[in-house]
Amino acid sequence: MSTGESPRAVIAALLANLGIAVTKLIAWALTGASSMLAEAIHSIADSGNQALLLFGSKRSKRPPSEAHPFGYGRERYIYAFIVSIVLFTVGGLFALYEAYHKAHEVHSGQPNELLDSRWSWVPIVVLLVAIVMEGLSLRTAIAESNKVRGTIGWATFIRRAKAPELPIVLLEDAAALIGLVFALIGVGMTLLTANGYWDAFGTALIGLLLVSVAIVLAVETKSLLLGEAAGDDNQAAIVAAVAAGGVGHGGDIIHLRTMHIGPDQILVAVKVGVPPTESAQDVAAAIDATERRIREAVPEASYIFIEPDIRRP
Repeated sequence: MSTGESPRAVIAALLANLGIAVTKLIAWALTGASSMLAEAIHSIADSGNQALLLFGSKRSKRPPSEAHPFGYGRERYIYAFIVSIVLFTVGGLFALYEAYHKAHEVHSGQPNELLDSRWSWVPIVVLLVAIVMEGLSLRTAIAESNKVRGTIGWATFIRRAKAPELPIVLLEDAAALIGLVFALIGVGMTLLTANGYWDAFGTALIGLLLVSVAIVLAVETKSLLLGEAAGDDNQAAIVAAVAAGGVGHGGDIIHLRTMHIGPDQILVAVKVGVPPTESAQDVAAAIDATERRIREAVPEASYIFIEPDIRRP
């Protein structure tokens, strides 16, 4: 499966969230609806997250240096992990706090700004427009993901993807759409029943949703930061390239270790058995040929280390 880097999906999500955040903030300022404030902060957090993804992607393209001989590919993983933290704190925890605060206001009998406002219809319009905009952003993310997803399912794609941008945008856009539905329910039922608890309930659902998505993202990006092996298809291609001849005339693979040091960069370390009668010159030539075959089979194999060992019974 190709790693796939698609700034188009990230940029589309960024532009959509910036526009939606502004309209939500205006709706909250006019009505005081708790759900609208939670959704506005959600959109602001998502906008910041997409900016972080673009920044991390740009920094990861720096060439290797003496201090970082394997390059900066993992910066994309670092910024993706920061995204999960931002989503958890700024988005999820803030929404849960706002839900508690709104419920406390209702319980203490304070006036409900949403019910008393002459602009109470504004949040409904804003939410409906936001649903359309988020839907278009999600459609772009799905289209870009389909280019690299192949035939695997969506859950498997999110779990196995080595490039973090597309899974994050997919999850954020999906969470945004569901969150907008929660906000619509909260605001709509508040206006229909004149009961402010519905607004607090919708806000709490948004908070729980964002916390759940943030935890999923944190778990997946943590695995990438720790260093994941190449996919099964790439490992099979590497084994076939070694076994095709060259080292030890098709010598044994004693062990193979691979690790993604970036979405599009794989480190390959393989130890092979060679006959004790093989000359050093032949072994060196065979290693060079094997490296070429590995790079042809797996272009992402940026760093290849082949260690010959004496073949033993």
